[in-house]
Amino acid sequence: MSIATILGVVAAFALFVGAIIYSTDNYWVFLSLPSFIMVVGGTMAATFISYEPRYVLLSLKLIWRIVFSPKVSRNVLKSEVGRVIRWAYTVQKSGIPALETESKKAVRGDRFLRFGIDMVVSGYNGEEVREIMTNTIETTFVRNTVQVAILKAMGAASPAFGMIGTLVGLIIMLGKMGEDPTQLGPGLAVALLTTLYGVLFARLVYLPAASKILQREEIVRFRNYLVAEGLALLADRKSPRYIQDKMNSYLDPSIHFNIDKMKR
Repeated sequence: MSIATILGVVAAFALFVGAIIYSTDNYWVFLSLPSFIMVVGGTMAATFISYEPRYVLLSLKLIWRIVFSPKVSRNVLKSEVGRVIRWAYTVQKSGIPALETESKKAVRGDRFLRFGIDMVVSGYNGEEVREIMTNTIETTFVRNTVQVAILKAMGAASPAFGMIGTLVGLIIMLGKMGEDPTQLGPGLAVALLTTLYGVLFARLVYLPAASKILQREEIVRFRNYLVAEGLALLADRKSPRYIQDKMNSYLDPSIHFNIDKMKR
């Protein structure tokens, strides 16, 4: 679980609720089912009109997944360097064909890595491996960030539907002005709730989720570039130490891999 994400969500809503409790005794005035339906329902309707249903549903699922820890961390990046260096020693000792047996466990469940290993074993040179894997990285990144664009669109639509709900509420309120002027205050409060809901959903749900998903996809893309470079160097039969230095150049100095401390 991503503790920071969970704490952020809890703190955000706790501060909002706490401010309400501290400011008024009439808590129920902040609850309005029609306002909720106007904002959430309108946002969903506009999103399904704008995008294919499959991608909208994937985007909604990803909102929940941000509470889980990311797959790629700093230590994972360092271990990727060590793994490629171990393969370099295998290639140096037994040749490229031995790489296929050595890497079987590592590529299980990692389609990107398996694709790269297959190219190296098949005899592609380093430049060919680098070119093909770069194309794979970028097209994968574009596909995986479609959901980010959808969530940002939802973040833009939510306040707009909040304003629409407010306008609807004001029209209804003004239409009844001549009947009972004492209802103007409560009616205006309910009308403004849709704007409040719209901003809350945009700023605490849709836009933060989009930013976190984009950041995680960028980290995965960086990891893939690191691995692609290592595999390209393997294909060119570069020495383990050269591979170490080239791959370390991608990383923060604090997590550089040290080949001299490696157990072989």
